Amino acid sequence: MKLQHTLLQLEQQINQQVLGQPSLVRMLIIALLCDGHILLEGLPGLAKTRAVRELARHLDGEFRRIQFTPDLLPADITGSEIYQQHAMSADEQFSFRPGPVFGNLVLADEINRASARVQSALLEAMEERHVTVAGNSWPLPSPFMVLATQNPVDQEGTWPLPEAQLDRFLMKVLVDYPSAEHERQVMALVRAEQQKANESVESSAPELQLTAERLHQCRQAIADVYVAPAMEEYIINLVCVTRDPRSVSDILASYIALGVSPRGTLALDRAARAHAWLNDKDAVQPEDIQAVAPAVLRHRILLSYQASADNYSADDVIATLLSVVVP
Repeated sequence: MKLQHTLLQLEQQINQQVLGQPSLVRMLIIALLCDGHILLEGLPGLAKTRAVRELARHLDGEFRRIQFTPDLLPADITGSEIYQQHAMSADEQFSFRPGPVFGNLVLADEINRASARVQSALLEAMEERHVTVAGNSWPLPSPFMVLATQNPVDQEGTWPLPEAQLDRFLMKVLVDYPSAEHERQVMALVRAEQQKANESVESSAPELQLTAERLHQCRQAIADVYVAPAMEEYIINLVCVTRDPRSVSDILASYIALGVSPRGTLALDRAARAHAWLNDKDAVQPEDIQAVAPAVLRHRILLSYQASADNYSADDVIATLLSVVVP
């Protein structure tokens, strides 16, 4: 079976359990294939955590969940050194006890409810793939992916993620309400799950699990997807317009305070190649870049006060970019 078919089957199985959120599931798959982290933003009850759990069920690895709260400490995430004294001898030593960040898929639930100190500890893990405790560096397992969630409405008692940490996320996905028909299907699905739980029926293992070896093969195949010079220029032009928006529109210039960094350029290239590969293409096409551009760029564009006053969102900026910058 082709690797693409394996991933598409995995996507289909997750969609059967996370109804009405196909875009969310597709972006989770792409972020996993790109070895990137993902930020999910949406109101409570929109299946963000469920989608992450379903992805973890289909990945042959260790899943960890961290519930972020204001009183959380960096050591609660990274781990700490524990003093030990052996009963049979006078030996005394410190041993490292790993924290929940030492997992393959790490769910950082309500990430913006933790303090800046805790967020910076997670930042090191996301970027460097290791943590430092008491001067010692400890590598994280591979694969390693952080899937963070946040609520865009309830901002009281939260610490907004700094630009440096936002830039470490490959994608930011906005999760919206499902359609009425999908919500009806959700009710039927949850009823069936509750009935199984009441009857003490154990949930069956997923039909398909992605091993670390197969995931590595997928990533190698994505690295071989061809990006023509014209497509490279298209990516560069999209990013450069965010830095110099006056070159295309004075109105756009009044809405953008800060453009996309070179890390965003690299992220757009990786995500476009993964999207092309999933669609069984050997080379990136403009529609691949356009499909992932909102998720890759929306958290990397800093809007001005004028944009807030005019109710002009980052997605509106990206839609304008895609309309004025042609391949």
